[in-house]
Amino acid sequence: MKFVPADIPGIVIIEPKLFGDSRGFFMESWNKREFEKGGISASFVQDNHSRSVQGTLRGLHYQFKQPQGKLIRAISGDIFDVVVDIRKNSGTFGKSFSLILSGENRKMLWVPKGFAHGFYVLSETAEVVYKVTDYYAPEDEETIMWNDSSMSIDWPLVDGKSPILSVKDSSGRAFKEAKYFD
Repeated sequence: MKFVPADIPGIVIIEPKLFGDSRGFFMESWNKREFEKGGISASFVQDNHSRSVQGTLRGLHYQFKQPQGKLIRAISGDIFDVVVDIRKNSGTFGKSFSLILSGENRKMLWVPKGFAHGFYVLSETAEVVYKVTDYYAPEDEETIMWNDSSMSIDWPLVDGKSPILSVKDSSGRAFKEAKYFD
């Protein structure tokens, strides 16, 4: 596996090794020893799997009292994945990082605690799986408004159409009103 640090400290792009032949391919998506060599020490407690249609935007989410580290990958389709640094004492506070994760490029993204996360579906459908380091606690979940201009996220909206949002995601807080990590 190849571990590539992103521009924001703590965020890591993981490029797994693929072993393929005429039958298909094999890859490791998680190997504790390899990840520790790559600087990621995590204990996962839950796996999540979502399927979304084109134009769906999920996020920007985080849990404040039970923060989660996340290992994210798209197993089919293409997503525009975004993380925002909400660690108020960080040199990159308020900055965002984005990249395309897809079933084809098989890249994964490590998002440690202290970040808001979301994604937008570019393809007809996309399936996303992610491992988390703490259990889902809906009463603890926070949402930052996806299109808050202070974060300067350039969402690649398909045909310029407004994204498909849940009620929760359409009523997120402004970035300046969000709860931040110390």
